[in-house]
Amino acid sequence: MSITRPRRGTALRTDDVDAALRQFLAARRAEAESISAACGAAVAELESYVLRGGKRVRPAFAWLGWTGAGGDEAGPEAEAVLRTCAALEMFHAYGLIHDDVIDASLTRRGAPAAHVMFADRHRDRCWSGNADLFGTGAAILIGDLAQCWADDMIRTSGLPARAQQRVAPVWADLRTEVLFGQLLDLTAEAAGDEDIDTALRVNQYKTASYTVERPLHIGAAIAGADDGLITAYRAFGVDIGIAFQLRDDLLGVFGAPEETGKPSGDDLVQGKRTVLFTSALKYADEQDPDAAKFLRARIGTQISDDELSTMRAIITGVGAVDHVERDITARTDRALAVLRASSATDSAKEQLTAMAISATQRTS
Repeated sequence: MSITRPRRGTALRTDDVDAALRQFLAARRAEAESISAACGAAVAELESYVLRGGKRVRPAFAWLGWTGAGGDEAGPEAEAVLRTCAALEMFHAYGLIHDDVIDASLTRRGAPAAHVMFADRHRDRCWSGNADLFGTGAAILIGDLAQCWADDMIRTSGLPARAQQRVAPVWADLRTEVLFGQLLDLTAEAAGDEDIDTALRVNQYKTASYTVERPLHIGAAIAGADDGLITAYRAFGVDIGIAFQLRDDLLGVFGAPEETGKPSGDDLVQGKRTVLFTSALKYADEQDPDAAKFLRARIGTQISDDELSTMRAIITGVGAVDHVERDITARTDRALAVLRASSATDSAKEQLTAMAISATQRTS
């Protein structure tokens, strides 16, 4: 079955990505239902999860990486490229599901996290055993399924063999970098690591790699781009990807739940050693040791509304918010300068610039 392709010169629309995902998942759901009703129901939940919200920024960056390197939106490869780009959203679903299990997050995109949803189903049906353990196990498994199916989406996308060969090592690097980034994040949190460089390294490998850098690289690889453009895309991607996560760090402390889909101050409750928080500790140690002591005592605990207000005031007052905002601006400016000097098409430069600004200045 054919899927709609974007019009020439336009950005990849969420509807285009969703159509590719829906087509793939419909076939997989039928296969699951032939095994058992329970498997079919689990896949239906995964489908609902994947298609529920999300900005589809990763597929959009991959698409622009391809068109910016000379890919033809009206050419015979366009549908296969679209399916390959959509695989990034399937991989993103895997990352979110597992991330919420690791962080014990209760919500995602304004709805129950996958492990919470499966635990609630267990309770509603009065099944035997521990509902929370069931929810965790089921979420891990459908997250694994999403990762496997992301691989399958690329393998069955219809890309020519040479393009598949060029994409394969980039895709392998993306998967490995995300897993190591997640491990770095988990270790930093457990060890109480307060090094700003560690937090930046987590941002690079857990977020920047698979959000901007590698999607652009994948698009360039499909198109057979030269080393110069790939280097420019990757430099742009690292800086915009880190700036994207720095904005997320700010939203994780100051964002409104109705816009972020997560509880207010969620990063502080979870004990995240973000660049924002490690910067706040560094500045508080220099300016107000009692405030630094308070931050260390409350991070990773059930924080009251008053305590959250106090932590926000400290983080702002010592200059950590200004530090992060300056870094976002510097990285965005540097990335856009690299993009302007690259050999990407003018249309791609224009759209990548708009996406960079949107990703780093967003409120949700």
